[in-house]
Amino acid sequence: MSGAEIAIQALIDEGVEYVFGYPGGAVLHIYDALFQRGEVIKHVLVRHEQGATHAADGYARATGKCGVCLVTSGPGATNAVTGIATAHMDSIPLVVLTGQVPTPVIGSDAFQEVDTVGITRPCVKHNFLVKRLEDLAATIRKAFFIAQSGRPGPVVVDIPKDVTDPNVKIPYLYPRDLNIRSYNPAKRGHLGQIRKAVEAMLAAKRPIFYTGGGAVLDDAAAPLTELVRALGFPITSTLMGLGAYPMTDKQFVGMLGMHGTYEANMAMHETDCLIAIGARFDDRVTGKIEHFCPHAEIIHVDVDPSSISKNVKVQVPIVGPVGSVVTDMLSLLRESGGRPDQAALAAWWQQIDDWRGIDCLRYDRASSVIKPQFAVETLYKVTQGELYLTSDVGQHQMFAAQFYPFDKPRRWINSGGLGTMGFGLPAAMGVQLAHPDAQVACISGEASILMCIQEMATCKQYSLPIKVVLLNNGYMGMVRQWQEFFYESRYAHSYVDALPDFVALAQSFGHVGMRVEQPDQLEAAMREAFAMKDRFVFLDVIVDPSENVYPMICAGKGHHEMELPPTMSERELA
Repeated sequence: MSGAEIAIQALIDEGVEYVFGYPGGAVLHIYDALFQRGEVIKHVLVRHEQGATHAADGYARATGKCGVCLVTSGPGATNAVTGIATAHMDSIPLVVLTGQVPTPVIGSDAFQEVDTVGITRPCVKHNFLVKRLEDLAATIRKAFFIAQSGRPGPVVVDIPKDVTDPNVKIPYLYPRDLNIRSYNPAKRGHLGQIRKAVEAMLAAKRPIFYTGGGAVLDDAAAPLTELVRALGFPITSTLMGLGAYPMTDKQFVGMLGMHGTYEANMAMHETDCLIAIGARFDDRVTGKIEHFCPHAEIIHVDVDPSSISKNVKVQVPIVGPVGSVVTDMLSLLRESGGRPDQAALAAWWQQIDDWRGIDCLRYDRASSVIKPQFAVETLYKVTQGELYLTSDVGQHQMFAAQFYPFDKPRRWINSGGLGTMGFGLPAAMGVQLAHPDAQVACISGEASILMCIQEMATCKQYSLPIKVVLLNNGYMGMVRQWQEFFYESRYAHSYVDALPDFVALAQSFGHVGMRVEQPDQLEAAMREAFAMKDRFVFLDVIVDPSENVYPMICAGKGHHEMELPPTMSERELA
């Protein structure tokens, strides 16, 4: 086989279903080989390489499989960097094949040449430059193994054009067994450490589980739910971990962190035993480190040893896949026959219920304008919680996380670590292709949606019946909120002027566009949109531009120092 044929055959041998890409000179040999294999692998032609990476990312998040992209050299590769970095921050498995100029001219500033390996090095799990045809098959095999094992992440394989020359052929051998000396991710947690963790949990008076994206990525939802219910402990989650434990369950106390619930953040501040499962203690969760969980013994389970005690010192570290560790915890708990202190646990729950009584997510439900919280609640009502929901980044993302409770993992698809505007629509394409019969929606803002708006053409080409719910407040909402809080309401360049008519724009792409301005029109419009099961529908929902996301932990504050929503009387006075 030629190098181009080897690349495609390797993808076939990996069981790849979709390749998201955009052709260009350096990858034309690979595209020709793909074309000649027919529909063995389905190619999705995006309208921008960033869209390719986000679509592959959405596909990976919704399925647990590895997403795959194919882009050309130079601007093709650099356009993909934002999506690669997005996947890297959230530990999403991607294999990105990039074209490169022929090996004899690498380093000569050839047409469409960039140092792809150098550019992507800070934002990948690993990357390769394939200089010899004989190394191509083994390199692609390594790329998939590295991307999907241990802590997942994106892997870039940079392939010079001469390596894919159709006139140069070698025998095809795709290695199944790999031995990478420098890379041996843990397959099980240390049983002695797990036993210590179980003993600490049983001795706790005010325990709480804190779960992150790792619980979703390692498909740990079932054993996690069983363990939490067996112990009767409260559980909170990061933005990335939502859905690993049913959010409608009474033991779930809401999301934690900067825009987490009062009860979750206060429980974190007062806990004496924190059980962190697949979370990395990032700054949006911890607040001021000096104030973080001041009374707690911390148990931390993560497959990545570099994440443990990186930001917060922990007392019981456990390195291993979170699914197997939680399963082992459950087994040891049953073997021990131990039970937590029921009286202490009852008192702890009474305190949490008192915090719940604050009603930290309250908003004006009698408003004559559409509140963004009401829009999300209506979306939940119309879809009955059975939705794959992608989001862009900003206020709408936080409102979705707060007001759309996910009871299943891999239903909430958002850019958490990098906070990438433009992520939502192309990610929804990947989700819809992965689950063609499912309801898929993208919740966005008018600033975010414009960043990858061209992917509406991709949705038309592949008949993807995605529903876009645009919470249109005329501002970069989260930027405006920060300017109100910290810059004395100087709204420097956060007002989004010269907006298109989104209804007409959607129609120009061949889709259905709808505009909703009154609260009493919203539910009917959403029901009409979701009833069109074979159409892409763009819902332009005009929402209150002054609404802020509460609670909020401001920079430099601890979990116990939240800004809560003003009362109605305070708003009237303001």
